[in-house]
Amino acid sequence: RSFGEVRVQVDTDDGRLVAVAPEPVPDLAVGQAVSARGVLREPDDFRAAELARAGAALELATERIRPVPGSRAGLAGAIDGIRSRAEVALGAGLDPEAEALARGFVLGQDDRIDPLVREQFRRAGLSHLLAVSGQNVVLLAILAGAGLALFGIGLRGRLVATVLIIALYVPVAGAGPSIQRAGAMGAAAILATLAGRLSGRAYPPLLAAAATLVVNPRFGSDVGWQLSFAAVAGIMLWAGPARGLIAERLPARLPEPLSRALADGAAMTLAATVATAPLIADGFERISLASIPANLLVLPAVAPVMWIGMLSGLLGQVPGVPTAPLGAVEGVLVDWIALVARVMGSPGWAETEVGAGGPLAVAIAYLAGSAAVTVLLATMRRRRHLAFAPATRVLAAAAVLAVLTFGLVAGPSGARSAASGLRVTALDVGQGDATLLERPRGAPVLIDAGPPGGPAVAALDRLGVGSLAAVFVTHDQLDHAGGLREVLATHSVDMVIRGRPAPAVDAAARAAGARVVSVSEGSAIRFGALRIDVLWPPRGTADPDPNAVSLVLAAGWRGWDVLLTGDAEAEATHLVPGPFDVLKVAHHGSDDAGLGPLLDRSVPRVALIEVGADNSYGHPTPATLTTLAEHGVCTLRTDFDGDATVELGPGGIAVDTARGAGTVGRAGCAPGR
Repeated sequence: RSFGEVRVQVDTDDGRLVAVAPEPVPDLAVGQAVSARGVLREPDDFRAAELARAGAALELATERIRPVPGSRAGLAGAIDGIRSRAEVALGAGLDPEAEALARGFVLGQDDRIDPLVREQFRRAGLSHLLAVSGQNVVLLAILAGAGLALFGIGLRGRLVATVLIIALYVPVAGAGPSIQRAGAMGAAAILATLAGRLSGRAYPPLLAAAATLVVNPRFGSDVGWQLSFAAVAGIMLWAGPARGLIAERLPARLPEPLSRALADGAAMTLAATVATAPLIADGFERISLASIPANLLVLPAVAPVMWIGMLSGLLGQVPGVPTAPLGAVEGVLVDWIALVARVMGSPGWAETEVGAGGPLAVAIAYLAGSAAVTVLLATMRRRRHLAFAPATRVLAAAAVLAVLTFGLVAGPSGARSAASGLRVTALDVGQGDATLLERPRGAPVLIDAGPPGGPAVAALDRLGVGSLAAVFVTHDQLDHAGGLREVLATHSVDMVIRGRPAPAVDAAARAAGARVVSVSEGSAIRFGALRIDVLWPPRGTADPDPNAVSLVLAAGWRGWDVLLTGDAEAEATHLVPGPFDVLKVAHHGSDDAGLGPLLDRSVPRVALIEVGADNSYGHPTPATLTTLAEHGVCTLRTDFDGDATVELGPGGIAVDTARGAGTVGRAGCAPGR
């Protein structure tokens, strides 16, 4: 759904197409049978690429799309049914909050989780539980292996069956990038074990990494891929030795299956936590001080929650089998995890800011950490006269380190050099808004996605941006959100953040597998050391004018501050505090009676105007340019300067443009300022 238009991917007897119809169109479930009549047409160049990725070649222009009885057949239809029944089974016996968390734990569906709860999980170092990933795949493999063993199936049969179960779980869990990577890694690891020749613990994760990089070489520079690989590699290398040591310390009176399950869950969680810590610290510039105690507190519950949820989903496939009793047990465990997240994630000391060390710091952290863990495990093993090969572990860790470091160093071709501070770029997208915030480490954040037709995609490609931590949509007008669907179709995006409900924005995010986060005045979201505060609008603000409810954002990074005003009117900005170093001028530089007072309070040194060349609106207006000049503000505008960048860092404020440095002397700017 996008600005009065609905696009539905439809499988027909003659192939796949995309039906395009105006609103209103009722909500359609995945796999729902629909009826539509219209004219087949070839898409434009950009749409052709989008359709090709979906396996379609033609669009169907129609006036109406309506659901009819029935659902899609074949394997896809079967998966739709499995997912639907699993969702119902997971919710049995749970209150809405616990059900939302259980769906996040087991199926990766976090759209119903309250943003405050999600923030508590992040600060407590437990956010990995809300996304299906390598941990889910490993726990599923353990559950499947144990269940198949009860039926007397041999090792090879169990391994083959487990690969098939993982292949089914990936689409049931939404087939998002994270679970695709984890599924590929898990399946490759099992196949490597099945081959018999690759017995070393380092080989399966390395083979899995190679397999996923062959599918998409850009995965290597994606932090999500790095975290997935690190988690799986940590589990493969360290969970086995840790499992034995943990099992030896559990009470002897525990039943063997329970003791084994607790040891497995604890070992895998600790191994994954240790393996991903350097990447999290470097990529997000923050570490959770509560992570280790929080993970230790939830250890007894994590694996059982996953296993009970997966078992509920399995039993839900059988008509008439009640899952509420399992749900009652799962609810207690989910509530415990939520309580730990709330208690451990609320204090101010729960997390702390760290510097972005870069690949060298990550490499040193991995080498030192691997050596320390190896020595610790070897010492404890020798005390019990158990065989252990520390040299092999160090070599294996070094091989894993090489893969991760390559991913950190290698970026998309054509990428600019890494930012030394906070880099703010007004993207040249014509008559529209798209502002990119880049940090020294971690994926960038995009504020608005420009008009439809792909100019934001082209701008991101010019700068070598492969993935985004988030896309903020200030308001749902075409010049700010029209390009969202194209950005989501071509770039990996973790979440889409918007103000008041926007069905078109939400539908585009869901279709791309990105989670939707709703914000209002007082909300704050962190991306490492970058903090973005929402200054406007207040929660519940209702106004038919989209500009009146446009998000106003304040981005802060290590003492530098940027004000991003969207299309906000004077009413929204008259209370904005100051000062700010950079101002993104509202509404493409149109007349604004509140601009002068805003400049008096915010005293920005640089202003960015995002505007199309020779536009019919007369933007930016002479009055706006005069006001900026009278306040001595260095003004850059995309119609003259192209992509206009301001870098805020240790060396002060530097400006640069796509069309050379000759334009920086305009409007009172000093070269290099």
